[in-house]
Amino acid sequence: MNRTFAIIERELRKFFRSPALMLVSMVFPLIQLIVLGNAFGGKIRDAKLGVVDQDHGTQSLKVREAFESVRANMRTFLPVYYQSEREAVKDVRDGKLQGAVIIPPEYSRRVYEENHPRIALVVDNSDNFMSSALEQSFTELTKSLNEPEVQPRIIQQNVLDIVELYPYIEYMKYLLPGSITLAMFVSVMIGGGMLYIDDKARGVHEGYLVTPITKTELVLGLNGAGAIKAVAAGIVITVIGSLLAGVGSIFDPRTALWLLLLIILTSVSFNAMMFLMMVRVEDPLVPRATFGILNTLLFFPSGSIYPIEAFPWWLRGVARADPFTYAVHGFKALLLKEAGFVAIWQDLVILTLFAVVMMAIAIPLFKRSL
Repeated sequence: MNRTFAIIERELRKFFRSPALMLVSMVFPLIQLIVLGNAFGGKIRDAKLGVVDQDHGTQSLKVREAFESVRANMRTFLPVYYQSEREAVKDVRDGKLQGAVIIPPEYSRRVYEENHPRIALVVDNSDNFMSSALEQSFTELTKSLNEPEVQPRIIQQNVLDIVELYPYIEYMKYLLPGSITLAMFVSVMIGGGMLYIDDKARGVHEGYLVTPITKTELVLGLNGAGAIKAVAAGIVITVIGSLLAGVGSIFDPRTALWLLLLIILTSVSFNAMMFLMMVRVEDPLVPRATFGILNTLLFFPSGSIYPIEAFPWWLRGVARADPFTYAVHGFKALLLKEAGFVAIWQDLVILTLFAVVMMAIAIPLFKRSL
């Protein structure tokens, strides 16, 4: 064990002597969390909406008052009034407006006659997120316009009461589990995969074998050092990311214990996977070239950004075989739901089995490569 610890110490010294490696492996996922957490998932505000009132009646005035109410409160959109329907539609096409509302002639009369009154919403559906947000906003606004001014004493319609189990979760919080997982993967990729190939190309591994160090001790030392680097990155991003995102569950001792166990098992499984992928690689450029591909294949199908249930069947299969999926699920259960061991035990078991299988395949290949 002393010889194994000597290898671990050497690998860690080399890693911590390279501030650039530490910066990339720990700070990059944190920057991604801050940027993506604020760039995605936010609510639409101050979208420019053209309004063409061709009716000028009392009911169209009621619609315009509803627009002004939205502008003063939620600020989903800012109404810009037009005289010409053609000019408003043209500005939507040119990108000057995000949408346009057309109140047709005789709208007020149709409302009083209850003769299918209609309002047109012109949207630029090349931006699905913006068009969906405007459609949802105007669906709710139209529903409020359809409600009677005097409510009946007995409600005859079904009403859906939504019960939310947890407080509102901002997108930065939702992205935090994926960022923690990505930080450990980046650490394993740089501090494990790339350094491993560089040492192998320089003959460092063969140099170990002229000492009393055995091949088994060499494997344990290399993987132990890689796992420790990933654990350090996971702990740093978990603490800093939780503070930035406003997640207070890390201060619960039991949650902190399960988080530490999950970080350790995730680091070990990622390092074992990377060790297997790099064990027969000779070219130092290979891990650098495959970094983007691995990031896409492992990070995005894991459910860290979008729910797995929305994937096609073949991508769901990729997600089930992806260790990222189980790490992200475990971090979500602990950080966002404040759940305990019952919610993550399957993730822990799968990550452990994954690490064992990867190491069982990698060790014989490593011994044959020397």
